[in-house]
Amino acid sequence: MDDGFELRVSDRKGEGIFATRSFKAGETVMVGVIEKRLKKNHSHASQIGENEYVFHAGSISKVNHSCNPNCGIRINETGAHDFAAIREIIADEEITFDYAMRNYGVDYFPKECMCGSEICRGKVTGWKDLPEARKTIYEGFVAPYLLEMDIKYCAEQA
Repeated sequence: MDDGFELRVSDRKGEGIFATRSFKAGETVMVGVIEKRLKKNHSHASQIGENEYVFHAGSISKVNHSCNPNCGIRINETGAHDFAAIREIIADEEITFDYAMRNYGVDYFPKECMCGSEICRGKVTGWKDLPEARKTIYEGFVAPYLLEMDIKYCAEQA
């Protein structure tokens, strides 16, 4: 069965997930399934709430970061992350998302981002460190708990 993606070698990043067919903007590219709940954050964990972290099952954990991603996050009925196309994705294109779309803070990655995007921020960051303009671009493709955390922490600082 062809799910529309497969694991391949990715330039400078080791492995990555690549489209085996085209996807339209807004289309679900990958469906998330929670494999295991964690007691604390981990380099391969996905944040699913303010203090909640999980491992996703299957290939979803192999999707690489990009500062100019072609996918965003949508929360499914189980609380897992689905990846949805932000724009059209063509066959053989690497499927990517911005790790800031699911994690408020990011502490586990190299100091230098390796995404290669023309608009690379230079460092993999969490939602709290994204410029407001980028947060606006990601509207509708980001985990809703991040927006709630922004409101909470901005109110505490005021």
